[in-house]
Amino acid sequence: MRSKKQATLIVLLSLILALTAGIAGAQDRVRIRWYVGLGAGTDAPLVAAQEAVVADFNESQDKIELVLEIVDNAQAYDVLSTQIAAGNAPDIVGPMGIRGRVSFPGAWLDLTPQIESNSYDLSDFDPALIDFYQVEGEGQLGIPFAVFPSFLMYNIDLFDEAGIPYPPSAYGEAYTDWEGVEHEWNTDALSEVAKILSVDINGNDATMDEYDKGNIVQFGFGNQFTDVRGRATLFGSANFVDADGNAVIPDVWREAEHWYHNAMWNDYFYPNAVYSGSEIMGGGSANWFDTGNMGMITIHLWFLGWGTANLDAAWDFAPVPSHNGVTTAKLHADTFGVMNSSEHPDEAFTVLTYLLGERAADLTSLYGGMPARLSLQEDFIERTVAAQSEIYPDIDWANLNWDVVLAGLQHPDNPNHEEGMPSFLEASARYNEYGQLVDNNGDEDVDAALDALRDDLQAIFNADM
Repeated sequence: MRSKKQATLIVLLSLILALTAGIAGAQDRVRIRWYVGLGAGTDAPLVAAQEAVVADFNESQDKIELVLEIVDNAQAYDVLSTQIAAGNAPDIVGPMGIRGRVSFPGAWLDLTPQIESNSYDLSDFDPALIDFYQVEGEGQLGIPFAVFPSFLMYNIDLFDEAGIPYPPSAYGEAYTDWEGVEHEWNTDALSEVAKILSVDINGNDATMDEYDKGNIVQFGFGNQFTDVRGRATLFGSANFVDADGNAVIPDVWREAEHWYHNAMWNDYFYPNAVYSGSEIMGGGSANWFDTGNMGMITIHLWFLGWGTANLDAAWDFAPVPSHNGVTTAKLHADTFGVMNSSEHPDEAFTVLTYLLGERAADLTSLYGGMPARLSLQEDFIERTVAAQSEIYPDIDWANLNWDVVLAGLQHPDNPNHEEGMPSFLEASARYNEYGQLVDNNGDEDVDAALDALRDDLQAIFNADM
């Protein structure tokens, strides 16, 4: 692994080479630096493809010279921090997720003036995704690029075995239960379905008095591959820090944590920490759904394929349930940002629109995301179906409920569950500690634990001032 000094030296050498190459043919061009490292793009097979994008852009016009800087992800955050501090920041950074952006607060250009002066057409994006990058007090910090929507995945075989109807097939559609009664597809309905799908070693489900909570072999629901903030978003969008920088426990997240704790330790339809690490849930792999012992999960698009590689059961997509009449399908998304220190914001915006427009299909495919552009999504699904069918031919990819995957983009969490906090690493370690506490202890006082979390986060935030 390269040291921080080595990574910095590589960047400096790449800059020197870039500055000295092709001077005779590009003396009059504005030089725009594109920094890759906070997200995808650093693996060897992707480097050549990105270099080709740069070469194509430079050959397409004679006003801008685009220069590519690639830094290993392990050093990329530190290297960019060093560049910013030294007044030598790049012009464009990406692709990067929410965490990449919020790790450099105040460093990003509000794109509103460039969007307006160029009459940039945003009609090919869902308005909810435009708003997703509108940050209060900072402006439009990005334009949608690659998205990883979330959805409910359910094990068809387990539903059939239990003899109960599948979840709804579309957002806004009611759930008709096993007695023919319609219900709003919300967290209450999810709980009732999950109880029936949770089964002990003797075949009793979680609605029965005989249910053996010490010998469960199948669970009804799990919120997979996420943390406390991600799972709480099932109940609504929020954050642990308010607009004034104070630590808070939003009411909707407090309600969510009580729901999860009850699901783990009273109703036992959600794996607590003990069961999560058991063999029936994958032996600590955290890939519960792949075991075939999980009825439903919420998960993101990046899970497809590898996430069900060993699952010998039919499955499909369904809507994320609502809570208090509001549906929140948490979103992972990548985009490119322009740094507000750029001396050439207009030229940087020209490059940005090239990456997000003419090359959007190529780059989203390269990085493995769904295009945010509505006009590209149907082709993306067709290509995904074809590719996954080659790798996993036993799954009927073409007949999965892709419509509900796309529809989830209309319900993103805003604020996003990955938004920044002061002293992010220390703060995230503290809320993860809270998660371990309540997930491992059925007798834990959730309110007291959340109040302690809030107080400790406030102390962490204060130390950062």
